[in-house]
Amino acid sequence: MKSAALPSSFGAANLLQIPVYQPYLGGNVSRYVNACLDSGWISSRGDFVSKFETGFAEFIGANEATSVANGTVAIHLALDALGIGPGDEVVVPTLTYIATVNTILQTGAKPVFVDSIEDTLQMNPEAAELAITPRTKAVMAVHLYGHPCDMTSILAICRKHNLLLIEDCAEAFGSKWNGQHVGTFGDAATFSFFGNKTITTGEGGMVVTRDPEIMRRCRRLKNQGVSSTREYWHDILAYNYRMTNIQAAIGLAQLEVAPEILALKAQVAQAYRAGLSQLPLRTHDAVGDVVHSHWMCSVIVDHPQDRDSLRSYLAERGIETRPFFPQTHTMPHCRAEGEFPIAARLSARGVNLPSYPGLSQDQIDGVCAAIRSFWGCLLQIR
Repeated sequence: MKSAALPSSFGAANLLQIPVYQPYLGGNVSRYVNACLDSGWISSRGDFVSKFETGFAEFIGANEATSVANGTVAIHLALDALGIGPGDEVVVPTLTYIATVNTILQTGAKPVFVDSIEDTLQMNPEAAELAITPRTKAVMAVHLYGHPCDMTSILAICRKHNLLLIEDCAEAFGSKWNGQHVGTFGDAATFSFFGNKTITTGEGGMVVTRDPEIMRRCRRLKNQGVSSTREYWHDILAYNYRMTNIQAAIGLAQLEVAPEILALKAQVAQAYRAGLSQLPLRTHDAVGDVVHSHWMCSVIVDHPQDRDSLRSYLAERGIETRPFFPQTHTMPHCRAEGEFPIAARLSARGVNLPSYPGLSQDQIDGVCAAIRSFWGCLLQIR
């Protein structure tokens, strides 16, 4: 399609490169990192690790948490600690990031894919229950793009069928279902602190579990399976999944400003809702008694043929976007049978807009103006 000029108020002289995400590194980040450097504790030992773990658990309302190197190994560690392995099946939405499924495969278990719900984008609980077989050991709820899953229904299903419940909260720090923070419903939950997450440590992750024995296993498994009673003695196959003290220092500083970050992201989402009304798209809004943390401010266009043209149009104007995830069951290494029509439609129609808390109103207005200009140009061509 032909490009249309943006309004003069957002013309070439004022055009800024607007990325999808930038971390919000305020507060005590520099002071805490320098304290690590001054102390000499820069690897996986140091005071900031335990402080970050304790503070994180308190923030989400969990009993305790253990930090890890990234969000992907957090999922793998939780699955291993829960005893999931060869012969087991784990029910998982096909509309998710590939790390969710890769970690299931890495344990030797089989992912069993299910469809999503149109309005929330989350796993369909009815589909999840229909996917249960005698081999099913767990359900993995993925809180996609910051909106929580229907945890009331999913938890009831797991209790009814005596299944483990794992929550992938990589994209849902700050999200709540019926007033309760995600990550506190299941047998284990995982979080990511990658550079584009709501709070970040650059790389990093966290595992939360309500069972002290599972937490003990997580802590031992992430630390090469070292014995607690015998020096340099390792009697189980384990991993080096530890977080560094510097990462934890950044994380603690991020945690201190987390309410500010979440409030700013909510303002960004509201500004998009107002600026993009009455267009052939919908914003990804909160449904029901939930807190949507808006990790990504997403729009779902009415017609899939318009999605990639819109993204190209915005890219030409210095505005970065990302498409929704492809369905994971279509990936070559985890291809599976089945048709998931809602997930397919969402995957083909979804766009993630610039979503970072430092976005100015002028920048948001510019993004909205560009999107409106796209539709105006499209209507002229059609």
